[in-house]
Amino acid sequence: MGASKTEHFTDQQNRIATIAKALGHPARIAIIEHLMKVNACICGDIVNELPLAQPTVSQHLKELKNAGIIKGNIEGNSICYCIDETTIKIMTTYFSLIENTVAKNKCC
Repeated sequence: MGASKTEHFTDQQNRIATIAKALGHPARIAIIEHLMKVNACICGDIVNELPLAQPTVSQHLKELKNAGIIKGNIEGNSICYCIDETTIKIMTTYFSLIENTVAKNKCC
């Protein structure tokens, strides 16, 4: 496999790409939607919500956490997950920029 050459792109471009890649699976979208509904929960709650095995859910949570989309706090023997507001703000700002540019240009 060839090199991705990420060093040729800005930090922001790499950050947006990492977030977008993490959002590229429907199970991760379902996890985010569940977290929006309940505000915060532990992995077991998410496993009960999705038709996936616990190790699979844990892997999806790991990908979302590595991308900064969710964060987790240790509570006893469990990790309580919630959405990371900072990353959501980055995406909101980015998509607002796209929306404003498209609205101004009115091309195609």
